[in-house]
Amino acid sequence: MLYFKSIGTFFIAILTFLSYSGDRNSLEKMVDKEITKVFDSKDFQKISFEVPVELNRELPAKITTENFFKITNKDVPIGYVYLDKAPSKTADFDYLVIFNDKKEIIHTKVLIYREEYGGEIGSKRWLKQFLGLGGDDRVNYKTNIDGIAGATISVRSMTMSIDRVLQTIGILQKKQLI
Repeated sequence: MLYFKSIGTFFIAILTFLSYSGDRNSLEKMVDKEITKVFDSKDFQKISFEVPVELNRELPAKITTENFFKITNKDVPIGYVYLDKAPSKTADFDYLVIFNDKKEIIHTKVLIYREEYGGEIGSKRWLKQFLGLGGDDRVNYKTNIDGIAGATISVRSMTMSIDRVLQTIGILQKKQLI
């Protein structure tokens, strides 16, 4: 049985649960909105993508049927979408990366940021640093990605997450799976 030290702690736990349980539906709507905007089309299909279990163990960014999608329009491949969470100081934030059919990043977005500080990583200006990158590229905080004062933890986390996604795209390309 769960034990809470106070009624306030109990209510915070309930509110946290409810906010996370609603995230999946709202996330899906946000992702669809971004896909519509980026590809200028409402007639797209998100096709779940699966990789062999053995390969997935080796991938820096894990691929599931709920976080990586091939995007088609009238059965013509137009891109890919990767959705994941990354840690910030005390909570995770949700982000997405959209690739064109050449597997280059054409859009990134922080969908839900759950911290009081560090939300500046969601700015278009900062996220533009990732545009045009593909599976052969690497990103590293301070080396080729600028920081943001007051958002160091989130900047590092987002940069490492994007780097893992790029490495994964590179591996999938080399194995001719995408």
